[in-house]
Amino acid sequence: MLRLSIIMPVLDEGESIVAALDALADLRSLGVEVIVVDGGSSDATVQRARLRADRVLTAPRGRALQMNAGAEKATGDVLLFLHADTRLPTAAELVVLGGLERSSRAWGRFDVIIASRHPLLAVVSRAMNIRSRVTGIATGDQAIFVKREVFVAAGGFPAIPLMEDIALCKRLKRVGPPLCLSERVTTSGRRWEQHGVLRTILLMWRLRLSYFLGADPALLARRYGYGE
Repeated sequence: MLRLSIIMPVLDEGESIVAALDALADLRSLGVEVIVVDGGSSDATVQRARLRADRVLTAPRGRALQMNAGAEKATGDVLLFLHADTRLPTAAELVVLGGLERSSRAWGRFDVIIASRHPLLAVVSRAMNIRSRVTGIATGDQAIFVKREVFVAAGGFPAIPLMEDIALCKRLKRVGPPLCLSERVTTSGRRWEQHGVLRTILLMWRLRLSYFLGADPALLARRYGYGE
């Protein structure tokens, strides 16, 4: 039986880390490994995470670097990369491990729903899921999972400050197409709402287009407001 490791990169999540990890308590009780990788928090993130995770690591700031550090220490056969503001569906470990076994795929992702009352974000969720099925590219909000040996062979996440999820998917597509699960993860609409839903939609479109046209991810990260 394959074993699942969940890797969560965090930075200054002191107010929400307890809820994020408590949501994984049932999975931990079933043997799922939970690893939190902190990127230099200045609040109580690390202290609060230690009571609720199997391992709490520190790494240089940046999701790619943090997730790679967690993957290096993980003991599971399958790695699942989970944002702190994303919640997995019930029995996620059975859905992931069983899905990979039945499909003979090496990696995959969930459908996503953005938690918000704003009607545009429901449209965004559906568009993300459809686009992902068509292109074979997933976003970090969709909780990407991959067999450990395939992740290692692909070289992990490229050490770039933004679009690391897209870059990894491009590498993994060389192995095969993703397993696109219809089960949904739920991710927070907080950032969309804080910065304006329509404004954020347009910004993300511009950033993705710029990335595909070869723009420097460091420049895109600054445009995105990375580190705010």
